[in-house]
Amino acid sequence: MKNPKAAKIGKITFPGHSGDQLAARLDMPEGPVRAYALFAHCFTCSKDIFAASRIASTLAANGIAVLRFDFTGLGASEGEFANTNFSSNVHDLVEAANYMRNHFEAPAILIGHSLGGAAVLAAAGDIPEVKAVATIGAPADAGHVIENFGAAIGEIEEKGEAAVVLAGRKFSIKKQFLEDVRSSVLEKRIGKLKRALIVFHAPRDETVGIENAGAIFSAAKHPKSFISLDDADHLLSRREDAIYVAEVLSAWADRYIETMAADGEEKTDNGNDVLVRETGRGAFQQDIFVRAHHFLADEPASVGGMDSGPTPYDLLSAALGTCTAMTLRMYAGRKGLEMGQVSVSVTHDKVHVDDCNECEGREGRVDRFEREISVDGEISAEIADKLEEIAGKCPVHRTLEHSSVVATKVNLTKN
Repeated sequence: MKNPKAAKIGKITFPGHSGDQLAARLDMPEGPVRAYALFAHCFTCSKDIFAASRIASTLAANGIAVLRFDFTGLGASEGEFANTNFSSNVHDLVEAANYMRNHFEAPAILIGHSLGGAAVLAAAGDIPEVKAVATIGAPADAGHVIENFGAAIGEIEEKGEAAVVLAGRKFSIKKQFLEDVRSSVLEKRIGKLKRALIVFHAPRDETVGIENAGAIFSAAKHPKSFISLDDADHLLSRREDAIYVAEVLSAWADRYIETMAADGEEKTDNGNDVLVRETGRGAFQQDIFVRAHHFLADEPASVGGMDSGPTPYDLLSAALGTCTAMTLRMYAGRKGLEMGQVSVSVTHDKVHVDDCNECEGREGRVDRFEREISVDGEISAEIADKLEEIAGKCPVHRTLEHSSVVATKVNLTKN
């Protein structure tokens, strides 16, 4: 598993289902992004609850970018909580996915904590790019949340609205909320999920009983997994519990992230084709597709990039280095030479011909590649000289030394 450091992007806002601006935060890896995930928090919580923050940062440290946001009327988001319900939360999730699709990349993973878990189960079918869904301490039915209202249920039924104290805070709950959650049956949606599912639940969860995990797991079709959280509490308030969930989730999701990359639409059919396309993230980041292979290119932060991948000249140096190593290995194989591991270090610079011993006959500034070849083990001076000669026959070396022709045409796409 990759383990780059995590780096948070600044605050984000986007319109929710009712047009109110919702507050969000995107936890980004410092290195390449392997996938995007969308996190839904627990009922009346916020995106900044400890479990959400810890899980997001740990996933980002493992290459998965995570968007977490406050539902309408909660945290730093606009709107009236009293006018929301379970269905509106599901709509907010879909709007969050739409925002990610338009500005970054649609989420491949949905993660929901408590009622947020029920919400991601309900929303997954409306987000086609989702490959995997994770629930943490989630109820099997949205109506479970009503149990938290206690004696206030009667007042809500009779008067249409009542104040309910949840986690030490007072919230106004309307009758429409009760009617909505009671009508939100998840069993059929779970059965038709058609996504990989992992269910995290603590056997002694006092807020959402373990039987809910059993009901979710039974309703789902394979592939599905269950992870017991032992003595963790419902909110995953202990640091080690939140990190455990994130690390297991990251390892589990690897299988589906890799499948997504391998089955992606951007494969190139012609073995000679390389497709390069702007990602829309940062000023310079590029997606590079070569047959079934995918990687990123970028510029360093010092020139306005995100340093999420090699620069164009890094790639050019890498082409020279890899071609050199392959050419030497082919030569050794043909000659039956016992030769240890070959490594090639390449540096690139633009120099003036007056400062370049190898640049006779040229004028002005030139590109100079300095190549250093290392071979594990002992080789004779004679073989070393021969390797230097063979390195010069590397096809990329020859391409760089001689003039090339680049034919360009521009395709105009009409909207």
